[in-house]
Amino acid sequence: MAKNLRIKLVKSLNGRHDKHIATAYSLGLHKIGNETVQPDNPQTRGKIAKIGYLVSVTEED
Repeated sequence: MAKNLRIKLVKSLNGRHDKHIATAYSLGLHKIGNETVQPDNPQTRGKIAKIGYLVSVTEED
């Protein structure tokens, strides 16, 4: 069974690089406190690596 990642935006997107804002939007994160569940795959891990300083990540079954 594939695992999922729960991603929560914990810091503001104001004043961040445009590419980092676009990455957050691609994950479905628009405002502080937004959460999304994404599949645990290399694409999602790459996005998290890019904006890891803005989000918190927990693994789900």
